[in-house]
Amino acid sequence: MTDRWRVAANLATLANALLGVGAILYTLAGNKLWAMFLIVAAIGFDGLDGLFSRRSHAPPSPFGRYADSVADAVTFGLAPAVLIAVHTSDVGLWAPWAPASLALAGAYFAAAVGRLVYFTFRGFQRSYFLGVPTPQAALALVVALLFHDTPAFQTVQPVAVLIGASAIAVLMVVPLPYPKIRAGAPLRVPMAVTGAAAAVVLVLLQFHPGTGTPAFLLALGAAYVLLAGVALYYVVGPFTVDRTPKPAHPG
Repeated sequence: MTDRWRVAANLATLANALLGVGAILYTLAGNKLWAMFLIVAAIGFDGLDGLFSRRSHAPPSPFGRYADSVADAVTFGLAPAVLIAVHTSDVGLWAPWAPASLALAGAYFAAAVGRLVYFTFRGFQRSYFLGVPTPQAALALVVALLFHDTPAFQTVQPVAVLIGASAIAVLMVVPLPYPKIRAGAPLRVPMAVTGAAAAVVLVLLQFHPGTGTPAFLLALGAAYVLLAGVALYYVVGPFTVDRTPKPAHPG
């Protein structure tokens, strides 16, 4: 009999990949806000994939692990790289930095694929991540773009975006421990709030609220909540990881 949890996990993986493709298309069409919203939505489906897989009574599936990594490479590797490389707004500001943004986009994608390959073949055996996981990296990039690219809560600053994206790419491959956000994880609730804040700010900004309006102020407040949540994961996350070796079961 078909394991319904395994089917649900595979459907969540497929949704993740499709949202990533949609994010790429939206970026190429000049709508980065919806592209970022789709990436944030895909983070939710990536979490559901893991949740459904853990509820399945079937043994772990290598196919599911490979498919999940391919979907993550599209949504949290390639789609963010396209966000870094493609700029249809503020073209004049970005023009001098076009070669650097293209090079960094390639480096970001390579870093994401490299950590996903490691996770697929070895890292999945750990109870934590080594290096920042690609969904959290994509969320951090969304923060950088919200504050320093269109619509820019502060100012459009290509250099700030490129420096932030470079740091994120490096942290994906530096072997620092980062927690998996599962039931009982210390950061589970803050990360849920962070995801909700990301959705709020990206939906509100899609309607282009005027500066100083209630909708704009709500979006700005949600953006700062998002920033605080991402910072919390990056700074506090490694200290919440239990790296104590588990005793072997007597056999």
